[in-house]
Amino acid sequence: MCAISAIQHNPKMKQYYERRLETGKNKMSTINIIRNKLILRVFVAIKRQTPYVDTMKFAA
Repeated sequence: MCAISAIQHNPKMKQYYERRLETGKNKMSTINIIRNKLILRVFVAIKRQTPYVDTMKFAA
């Protein structure tokens, strides 16, 4: 459910999801990739002991 929520509310995840579907990739495999991306972000934040910073907010 987190991956579905990320697709709905995170513009970069939504863009990634739509781009993969346009190339003919399977929906479920794309959702699994997004799940892995979310898990990776969590583990990196824990390992670095810093909060997650969305760098896209700073992009012009």
